[in-house]
Amino acid sequence: MRVTIERSEFLKSLNHVQSVVERRNTIPILSNVLVQAEDQTVKLTATDLDIEVVETVASDVGRSGGTTVPAHMLYDIVRKLPDGAQLEIEQGPDEQRLSVKCGRAQFSLQSLPAEDFPDISAGELDHKFAVPAGDLRRLIEKTRFAISTEETRYYLNGIYLHQVDVDGTPLLRAVATDGHRLAQVQLPLPSGAEGMPGIIVPRKTVMELHKLIEDQDGDIDVSLSTAKICFSFTNVVLTSKLIDGTFPDYERVIPKDNDKTMEVDAKLFAQAVDRVSTISSEKGRAVKLNLSGEKLTLSVNNPDSGSAEEELTADYAAEPLDIGFNARYLMDITAQLDSDSASFLLSDSSSPTIVRDKDDETALYVLMPLRV
Repeated sequence: MRVTIERSEFLKSLNHVQSVVERRNTIPILSNVLVQAEDQTVKLTATDLDIEVVETVASDVGRSGGTTVPAHMLYDIVRKLPDGAQLEIEQGPDEQRLSVKCGRAQFSLQSLPAEDFPDISAGELDHKFAVPAGDLRRLIEKTRFAISTEETRYYLNGIYLHQVDVDGTPLLRAVATDGHRLAQVQLPLPSGAEGMPGIIVPRKTVMELHKLIEDQDGDIDVSLSTAKICFSFTNVVLTSKLIDGTFPDYERVIPKDNDKTMEVDAKLFAQAVDRVSTISSEKGRAVKLNLSGEKLTLSVNNPDSGSAEEELTADYAAEPLDIGFNARYLMDITAQLDSDSASFLLSDSSSPTIVRDKDDETALYVLMPLRV
């Protein structure tokens, strides 16, 4: 293999693929990136056996071939080379070494055979559809904060993507919950997604996908089965296994008859929560909301460090109510709102509360209260 490639393009692609490679591996080849050169392109592949990212980058291929080299080390080498440089990558007769040359710098990396690299290719994927990159970004950004990190409840460690029908309109809905808060966002069902199974996309896949589509426009092609999902666009393909579990019946925890409504300025509310929660203990993080007429009082009482209180103007017409929430969760939810106003639908001090974005009917958040 002999390749000449532009440093910045190579670095960008390497950055995308190396981030799925785990730092610690018991299987040496999983620390490596597969480098394959043919048809004036270099194809880079990395995997952790659950996710595989393949990216193709244009290059000047003098001799076709393929090998695998340590992913993070290759990335660090290319990152430290001067911008605008041309790299010469060559594997000579000694197939256990790959040389990288740039100007007067030369590196020789230990390699492992390309044929030993695992292939987790998707297989048969029955459902295929396209989603605009902006819509997919929105689904991820507005739900990922609520993904559970509790490994024992592994079926909550991802985003649940599924088809729903609301008043006869088919929708693609994304839901994430950790049992304390729930985020739900939906968009019109893309053509071709009809009859798709409900699937749970793992947290790591969600985060990697978000990085890859951060500056993408146009459509993302999605293919899926009950076991795997594949996202492809421009010169990138991300394939991932799905979480093998049953997502709980989340609709049961979304209250239907919360009859008390509070409207408050979302930005001022988040800032006030942040200020008063400075006093709260790391463990508790509880902030009390006292609602009375047009006055909202936020308070925190920590026996170890003191107390804090702040008043805000709010639009609230029901009987007075005291309710407590985790301050971090309140700020996470208000950070998702696009409009200036947050709408809280409440019932009582011990029932779940719905938070809505006044300008976005497609998003809904549920928050469990705390005793304060």
